[in-house]
Amino acid sequence: MVENMPTQAFIGGNWLKTERTFEVQNPATGETLAHVTDCGVAEAKRAADVAVEAFASWKLTTAHERAGLLMRWYDLIFKHDEEIARLMTLEMGKPIRESRAELKYAASFISWYAEETKRNYGDIIPSQNPNKRLFAIRQPVGPVLAITPWNFPAAMVTRKLAPALAAGCTFILKPAEQSPLTSLFLAQLWQEAGGPAGTFQVLPTLDPLPVADELLNDSRIRKITFTGSTEVGKLLYQKAGATMKRISLELGGHAPFLIFADADIEAAVAETIACKFRNAGQTCVCTNRIYVQESIQAAFVEQFTQAVQALKVGDPLLEETQIGPLVDKQGLDKVQAHMADALAHGAHLVTGGQARGGLYFDPTVLTNVKPGMRMMEEETFGPVAPILTFRDEAEAIQAANATPYGLAAYLWTRDLGRAWRVSEALEYGIVGVNDGVPATAQAPFGGVKNSGIGREGGKWGLEEYLDVKYISMSLPS
Repeated sequence: MVENMPTQAFIGGNWLKTERTFEVQNPATGETLAHVTDCGVAEAKRAADVAVEAFASWKLTTAHERAGLLMRWYDLIFKHDEEIARLMTLEMGKPIRESRAELKYAASFISWYAEETKRNYGDIIPSQNPNKRLFAIRQPVGPVLAITPWNFPAAMVTRKLAPALAAGCTFILKPAEQSPLTSLFLAQLWQEAGGPAGTFQVLPTLDPLPVADELLNDSRIRKITFTGSTEVGKLLYQKAGATMKRISLELGGHAPFLIFADADIEAAVAETIACKFRNAGQTCVCTNRIYVQESIQAAFVEQFTQAVQALKVGDPLLEETQIGPLVDKQGLDKVQAHMADALAHGAHLVTGGQARGGLYFDPTVLTNVKPGMRMMEEETFGPVAPILTFRDEAEAIQAANATPYGLAAYLWTRDLGRAWRVSEALEYGIVGVNDGVPATAQAPFGGVKNSGIGREGGKWGLEEYLDVKYISMSLPS
């Protein structure tokens, strides 16, 4: 357990209990970690009122003031880095080494936007009239609602929160019901850093619909940012339209990884393993389909299988563990359903394929996988790697793009011309060339097609929280 772990809602700079609570469980053991405040419509209304009130003063602070506060928060996060990493592992099952890496990634957004807020430049526009001066300035959108997923309890919060605060917006967070504790700990540190009341509020809830609807229907909430399933994202997109909210959506993916015949197989295997099995395959940018050129298929499968079999499954708090449990029974059931469907339709099981008890599932490799199988149409979100083959570059591109999703795609080649051709032809927002883990704070993150709209990270992430205002000034004659 983590000491001084907050479990109450954080509204208006105060920690709030309600009559209702819900359990947060450790997926590795099934034990109850905490009973957390269960917010409803009344708490959502209160948070909205506070966010609007706080915005009036927060938007007037200077970029340098906001930057200094963000860096104080950043320093406090690293002061408590091991506690936060352990908390992430306890509440969602991520191996502790991955949790430490996530914490550094999460904090990098805070330090990046502490600097980027000072680069919120305007523009002077040449006028056609000698007595006019034309300007464009960028101002904060307003109070923000964020809904985040369970699989990155820290990074999915800071990737949204840091640019919002840097822009001068206030922020209401509805964290995932499976993993609210990390968000509450981050809020506690924001308060300790001197974050003004109402700038960052956290509303944990077991049933997100009433809270989300209340805030979506409130015209004073000017933006929503969401990471999660495409189905929920489309519903939020529709609801946000009623009050014309700005919206950012980072939704589902179905990432391909193309391994060309000129690949360094050992290096390609290492990158594909890192991409596929990080967080037990429970990330939106994990590769879901591995396409290998026919001439190296046998060699790749042999080396890839050996690497998969060497992965250590176990207690996520142990340093040597590489694969922890799935987050909940629903996640395990989906993996098993995808496996059963693939095997029933002719897929060949190379290694793995079995549940280990509890919420653990063996790292798995399948060959003879074909289009039409469920795992080729939906995100499996588990440690299952389906391998297919292709003949040439054109076929690889066609197969990779044959999906309604477009978040991340990957390829391995030593041919520079092919790297450019394929990268440009892939219909995805993110492309990793010989790189299975390309995400970084200073670069844009987001997808096309059914994988969402908008970008997080870099200068693009700050722009999502800014409105452009045009000012035309006529000078006295």
